[in-house]
Amino acid sequence: MEKRFNKYFPLLFVAVGLTEIPLDKEVNKVLKRGFDTFFSLFAIVFILSWLIPLLALLIKWESKGPVFFLQKRTGAYNREFCCIKFRTMVANPWSDTLQATKNDPRVTRVGAFLRRFSLDEMPQFINVLKGDMSVVGPRPHAVPMNLVFKKQIDSYDNRHRIKPGITGLAQVLGYRGEISNHWQIRSRVRLDHFYIRNWSFFLDLTIVYKTMGKLITGKSDVY
Repeated sequence: MEKRFNKYFPLLFVAVGLTEIPLDKEVNKVLKRGFDTFFSLFAIVFILSWLIPLLALLIKWESKGPVFFLQKRTGAYNREFCCIKFRTMVANPWSDTLQATKNDPRVTRVGAFLRRFSLDEMPQFINVLKGDMSVVGPRPHAVPMNLVFKKQIDSYDNRHRIKPGITGLAQVLGYRGEISNHWQIRSRVRLDHFYIRNWSFFLDLTIVYKTMGKLITGKSDVY
């Protein structure tokens, strides 16, 4: 597994400290925010403007409930925000604490398609435009799950030094979907720390490029 990662990011498994990070510099903050604003505006105007009405019809046709699923998630500096997604499940009381699994009966047919190609995440460009999220960054977790992971992993809170992202380094390197083993979340956090410590505009562009490739092909292990 490490050989595969090092093929793309040779310094990935070097221990890193997070006392000072590139995004502490104002010029880098402005550059990243400028990219986030431009990219999210483009997505909202040219994609979400027609995608939302289309998917709203499909979601409402298949099951009762709202078009959007709103969930409290943990953002930068442990501030909670309301994450926006297309609803992919029937209404249930375990959406914040129980992850979707293979053949999960809560997931609708439309929802399964949206999840496979990550289309359910598209409304999060609204979160990006609002400033709650970034296009690229550590993926945000639901608040109850975040509290559990904090207790299990040392320095977990370091991933909250920056805004969470729609996509991230961990996701393009294969860590998407259900967290069924402890090593999966530990590896995700390790990759998040690497990204934060080694952020660059080129790294963001690389992650976005690889994300687009994965959106086209879909992933069978995302439920």
